[in-house]
Amino acid sequence: MNRTLALAGALLLVIAVGASQCEQGGITAPATTPGAMPTAAPRVTPAATPSAPALPTPGPTAVFARVVRVVDGDTIEVEMDGRRHTVRYIGIDTPEVADPRRPVMCYGEEASRRNRQLVEGKIILLEKDVSETDRYGRLLRYVWADGVFVNAALVQEGYARVYTVPPDVRYAELFRRLEREAREQGRGLWGACPAPFAPAGQR
Repeated sequence: MNRTLALAGALLLVIAVGASQCEQGGITAPATTPGAMPTAAPRVTPAATPSAPALPTPGPTAVFARVVRVVDGDTIEVEMDGRRHTVRYIGIDTPEVADPRRPVMCYGEEASRRNRQLVEGKIILLEKDVSETDRYGRLLRYVWADGVFVNAALVQEGYARVYTVPPDVRYAELFRRLEREAREQGRGLWGACPAPFAPAGQR
């Protein structure tokens, strides 16, 4: 009898100590209903980062050409249909480096270098607006290389200014917005040149 009472007392002591440890955080017991499966922790989805609006992609009238020479920041020579053509980018103007009548302008070398990085030696897509050529006989085109809208990229990164000549105005509003952002953030020529150059039509 005495032995039975002693065992019962020892069991009660073990239960009491265990309960005390749970209260003090020494033991963590899952709060689950008997027989129920544990519930997975809720999944947290990171907040989406705002992204800039997607730039235009080439339309169905765009044609392929191979770049054979980069003249400067906004002019290239291409081979297309077995012929060589000079292409002037629509809607933008970069600082002059190739005009023998004028000195190299501020940020002209940088703009030419960036254009080479984007298009030199590549197969590109060319798309016209309204006009076929300018007064010098150069093809007027929007240019895409490796999925990059080159005209827009040069403005966005601060290598070019907007130069709108009607009737070729399809992306004029986009270019103005990108120029405004580049100017406000001091990108490229907007931060490097004391007096950014005037577009070609104003020189």
